[in-house]
Amino acid sequence: MYIGAEEIIKAAAVISALTVICGFLIAAYKWYARQNAQDAEIAKIKKEQCLVIYGILACLKGLKEQGCNGPVTEAVAKIEKYINKAAHDEDET
Repeated sequence: MYIGAEEIIKAAAVISALTVICGFLIAAYKWYARQNAQDAEIAKIKKEQCLVIYGILACLKGLKEQGCNGPVTEAVAKIEKYINKAAHDEDET
């Protein structure tokens, strides 16, 4: 059997096409995995922010109990409004 230039060119074209397709599939998988990792990281950050907000609210309520008024009362009201709105927005999604 004789292998000529045309057969070598066809084989190279097939190998090149397979390489490009495999490269695309690998890139798509890596992108998908990166998106999943980012989603997990965002969820972790949201949990941390929730704890920080509750901590700040507790501190402000402590200050209010000690007699601090004005901006403390306003900040407590705004944080409680934000928490309430965020809780209702989560239920809808």
